[in-house]
Amino acid sequence: MTELIGPNVRLRPLKDEDLPVYQRIYGSPVLTRYLGVDRMTPEKATAAFYTPTPRKLVFAITSHDDDTMAGMIALLLEEYGSNAMCTGLVILPGSPVRGCGSEAGRLLFAHAFGPLGIHRVWAGHRADHSMMSSVMTGAGLEREATLRELFHTQGRWHDVTTYAAVAHRWREQASPLELAIMRGAVLSRS
Repeated sequence: MTELIGPNVRLRPLKDEDLPVYQRIYGSPVLTRYLGVDRMTPEKATAAFYTPTPRKLVFAITSHDDDTMAGMIALLLEEYGSNAMCTGLVILPGSPVRGCGSEAGRLLFAHAFGPLGIHRVWAGHRADHSMMSSVMTGAGLEREATLRELFHTQGRWHDVTTYAAVAHRWREQASPLELAIMRGAVLSRS
């Protein structure tokens, strides 16, 4: 799988050493609060970590000078059309890459729209997660809709606000680095 390098963060494939951080993320009621899944036991998180999902690309988010997983982001390639969903963006509180969620998304979208040949990427967040709107628009996504009571976690139903971008429109506002990734430059290496 590909490694993507941005100004402040690096996205790389998950590796065995990431399991404790993965368990911390999915075992935390605070960190899973907005993910659309209920918190997992360590056993369930371990099973999820080691169960491959063929159409899901999961990346660890790290800083340039420390390979320790500080967060994660994923892209779910949909079976129909040329669409993908960005999912599971989490950055650990207090990590050196805190505040870099938009950058992680932009790296992932450049890879999706370029080497993966995706036409449309979409994402969503719980409507009550006020900070995510700026992360989504900062990543180059445009707000689309609010989906009423889309998922049930923590004992209640939640509305989700969705955002999307299409390749040709996203390209118009891409940085030179992102355009290079879209062309498959060495900045994203396998």
